[in-house]
Amino acid sequence: MRLSSEAAAQYAEQGYYLFKQPVFSEEKFQQLKDIFEEDLVRFTEGQLDMIHTRDERLLEFLMADEVLDLVESLIGPNIGLWASHLISKAPLVGKATPWHEDSSYWEGRVSTMAGICTVWLAIDRATPENGSMAVIPGSHHNGFSEYKPVDASTNIFDTEIVSVDEDKAVYFSLEPNECSLHEGRIIHGAKANTSPNRRAGYTMRYFPLTSQVYHDSPRNAGHKIWLARGKDQADNRFENA
Repeated sequence: MRLSSEAAAQYAEQGYYLFKQPVFSEEKFQQLKDIFEEDLVRFTEGQLDMIHTRDERLLEFLMADEVLDLVESLIGPNIGLWASHLISKAPLVGKATPWHEDSSYWEGRVSTMAGICTVWLAIDRATPENGSMAVIPGSHHNGFSEYKPVDASTNIFDTEIVSVDEDKAVYFSLEPNECSLHEGRIIHGAKANTSPNRRAGYTMRYFPLTSQVYHDSPRNAGHKIWLARGKDQADNRFENA
């Protein structure tokens, strides 16, 4: 495992942790970045969500020990791959990401939201100026806040959490090949990219195999999961079984 007990304790208490070290070797990270640049041209923005189902080369990185050792430190040794998403915020015109919980979009798809972990790997340098992620520490104990409509022309979602104490927000700064890890229920968002620099990242999402994905739910139609490490404990159906 790559995280200290102190790091794991911070994640449990506050719902996030910044891993300010290279995740991959320089060579391996460059391979991933090259795939990213290629897929950014090949696919539409919508197709970059669940991109590993369209470009299987990415499974090498999603299943890599360098990543799974981080995740195991936080959710245990039995790990499923839930999703991944290549994200690029263009310079000057990148939309804002409204305050939200990932769990609010996954309701009815899995037996519990507890333990779902996102690794947000920086492809480019991420700063508050180019739209890096911000979190509300310790807000990961509910996961289903009240939402209100927002203008979809300036935001990537059309809803936002009604009441957020932005004075508590922590804005991330990451160098390329560093990552953040956040719990699926934490309140988070990002400002628009007003800088001349692109902000790109790869989100890799995992869940503990004590949780059951509801494969028969209409909301999971066509959704594929992979056994990443360890043993399943909840009768899940894996693409790589």
